Amino acid sequence: MPRTCTICEHPERETIDRALVGETSNRSAASLYDVSEAAVRRHRTNHLPASLAKAKEAEEVSRADDLLRQVRALQSKTLSILLRAEGAGDLRTALGAVREARGNVELLAKLSGELDERPVVNLNVSAEWLELRTVIVGALQPYSEARESVLSAIESVGNGHTR
Repeated sequence: MPRTCTICEHPERETIDRALVGETSNRSAASLYDVSEAAVRRHRTNHLPASLAKAKEAEEVSRADDLLRQVRALQSKTLSILLRAEGAGDLRTALGAVREARGNVELLAKLSGELDERPVVNLNVSAEWLELRTVIVGALQPYSEARESVLSAIESVGNGHTR
């Protein structure tokens, strides 16, 4: 049965981790927290990277949540301005607010992953693909069964089907 990490079980683990991240030497940490240098070394090697990765991920999630909150607050303010402008009959301001609201919705969709603006490449109309296909089919001319099989496979992929 594997031994439990004495640093992970230490009452001051968070403080030790912060010290190790802050470039405190293994020897210094060991003497400061009354643990063995070997235990500090093992903990730094085996457990600290995982802790740092989790902390980094939590920080990124927090930042993303904050960004979403800001955009949603901006959208709320924009819609409030839109309603006031419409109520006052100020069509110029209302149209500006509509443009801003549209931009906010687009940004929210991008942030949430609902709007994907990556380009879509259609290989069926690519000159390079058509040339390659012609070369492949031509090379298979003497092997009619293989040629038909390859053509069938290419057509099924082109139709969105895979085997």
